[in-house]
Amino acid sequence: MSVAVVEQPLPPQAEVFQPPPRVVTPPCDPWPRPYYLEGGLRRVLPYHFTYNTNCKQRWRGRELLDIFASEFRDRPLDYYEDAIRRGMVVVNGKPVPSPSTVVHNGDVISHTLHRHEPPVTAQPIRIIHEDEDLIVIDKPAGVPVHPAGRYNYNSVIEILRAERGHNWNPLPCNRLDRLTSGVMFIGKHARAAEALSRQIMVRDVSKEYLARVRGEFPEGEVECDQPILAISPKLGLNRVRANGKEARTVFRRLVYSPPTSSKDTGYSIVRCLPLTGRTHQIRVHLQYLGHPIANDPIYSNARVFGPDLGRADSSAEADEDIITRLSRMGKSEAAVSAAVAFHDDMVNDYERKKAEKLTGELCEVCQTPLYSDPGEHELGIYLHAKRYSCESGEGKSWAFEAPLPDWAQLCLGR
Repeated sequence: MSVAVVEQPLPPQAEVFQPPPRVVTPPCDPWPRPYYLEGGLRRVLPYHFTYNTNCKQRWRGRELLDIFASEFRDRPLDYYEDAIRRGMVVVNGKPVPSPSTVVHNGDVISHTLHRHEPPVTAQPIRIIHEDEDLIVIDKPAGVPVHPAGRYNYNSVIEILRAERGHNWNPLPCNRLDRLTSGVMFIGKHARAAEALSRQIMVRDVSKEYLARVRGEFPEGEVECDQPILAISPKLGLNRVRANGKEARTVFRRLVYSPPTSSKDTGYSIVRCLPLTGRTHQIRVHLQYLGHPIANDPIYSNARVFGPDLGRADSSAEADEDIITRLSRMGKSEAAVSAAVAFHDDMVNDYERKKAEKLTGELCEVCQTPLYSDPGEHELGIYLHAKRYSCESGEGKSWAFEAPLPDWAQLCLGR
């Protein structure tokens, strides 16, 4: 009788748990928030903060310093190189051997710094309406909705949280650009926020904006249905492109004021009815029509777009040059607004000279170059979300309207 040897199958190897990368957590979450009001501005005392960022696909296989050089413009390259060498920038919670360390998929980059937030207007966030589900506010121009970029505590979300309690979680339902003022909805709980966001998404909600634009806008109803494409999300640049997303805005001129000098182009007050909701839609469509918002730091900037300011331009030929010029002009929209202010007759000579720029001074704690305060013309643009309404759809009909900002009251004689 023969004996067959049967090999016993090896037990399956237990799956080895791979812990997630170690990251650095912010050393503090100051409460109350370190606000103070001075010179008509809401300021934030500098504080230590840690940014944690997952490796993006375009960063894979690149050197760490190269990523900071191309992706972050807030501080000079020498600062980032020094921060990496001193261990203020780490990968997966550990210091790296050199700034040329290569970043891989799955890595987490942490950057701890002494954070200096730009000031914003001290104008309060006014409540238009409040019930058990929603708060309707009049958002001041120049205040971002969410913490982003150089702004954290100087944002609508954090200012409201500071007023109502650390554990309160405001939920924005509609989007307004940082430089835009007017009607904005904040959900008090997820159900309410989702319901209103859905109404806006399916276009049950009518929106009316006011803008002060360059030149003599045509009389009658003007419709622009040019598609819009994000050209440079990093710089916040969008343009009309045939391969962009559907976009449609209806305009009507309310007031025209002729030029008062050879340097003046005159201006029009225009009612804007966006029927879709693309990023910078009104600003891009007005530029395409040849009447950009008078103090728009991007789309009314002759140093970036040339004397025609991008009128009727849907070509991609000049995109690279436009991005380069815009990138060279400054760290943010506020930095390039001085180029626009000289063509704006509502900005006096003193304010034209006053702008956010490097002072030559350094922070005593972190040696970061310090900036001066922004000028009044840098805190917003002439675009105001005047009215939101709903005549049908989920729930009852409603309408909310924000008071006119000073520039609109002056122009409309109210």
